[in-house]
Amino acid sequence: MALFKRNPFGHILFVKKWIIRFLGVLTHQRYKGFNTLEIEGSEIIRQLPDKNVLFVSNHQTYFADVVAMFHVFNASLHGRDDSIKNVGYLWNPKLNVYYVAAAETMRKSLMTKIFAYVGSVSIERTWRAEGKDVNRQVKMSDISNIGMALKDGWVITFPQGTTTPWKPLRKGTAHIIKRYKPVVVPVVIDGFRRSFDKKGLLIKKKGILQSLVIKDPLEIDYENESVDSIIEKLEYAIEQHPSFLKVIPEKELLAYEEKNKERRWRKS
Repeated sequence: MALFKRNPFGHILFVKKWIIRFLGVLTHQRYKGFNTLEIEGSEIIRQLPDKNVLFVSNHQTYFADVVAMFHVFNASLHGRDDSIKNVGYLWNPKLNVYYVAAAETMRKSLMTKIFAYVGSVSIERTWRAEGKDVNRQVKMSDISNIGMALKDGWVITFPQGTTTPWKPLRKGTAHIIKRYKPVVVPVVIDGFRRSFDKKGLLIKKKGILQSLVIKDPLEIDYENESVDSIIEKLEYAIEQHPSFLKVIPEKELLAYEEKNKERRWRKS
């Protein structure tokens, strides 16, 4: 029966649709009310194929970043131009949107398990577990699951694997790009770290100007381009390449980011 149709991960689409509707209405005022979300590039969303699209973004909170993208993607597909005005776009959301997240995070509580049902492709981190640095092998099942999600639709990933700015990108993202050959769309976000707590669940400060910029898909030679070359291209695209950062002490990184953000908005 259509009512019980499932996606490749076994999630019932009817249930997923209602969770997205509920969470979308619940969170809408976080981006258009308590704070303001400036959007750029909605027209790019409408030009993308329905499947095999990989969104690559910098990362500032665990969940607020992803929730904002769900809002923007669905609003764009329903004809909104750089706006999430009128939450009616959530009545018929795009159901084949996934995001890559740490399995450890997604099984912590009932709330995170609900978030996972929305579209998490949960993976075991190879570099960190339970707050400690680790060094373990990549699970091939994790790679296959990301490939399955790409085959079914769109996937959002945060290749730095951390909310700390200016950290190197994980090379696994480049391997996934070379293997599955998706359309790669860079997304640059800002303001979320000032608006929300680290988890992205609680509003830390109101009246913050947030931004979400969707850039044109990258040109990538999947067969001949090296992993390092792809990583460098991604770093520039999501504005996390070392060249964007002046040589300053670690403790001044957040202060630098604050000043840089304000300078960009004054110029716009």
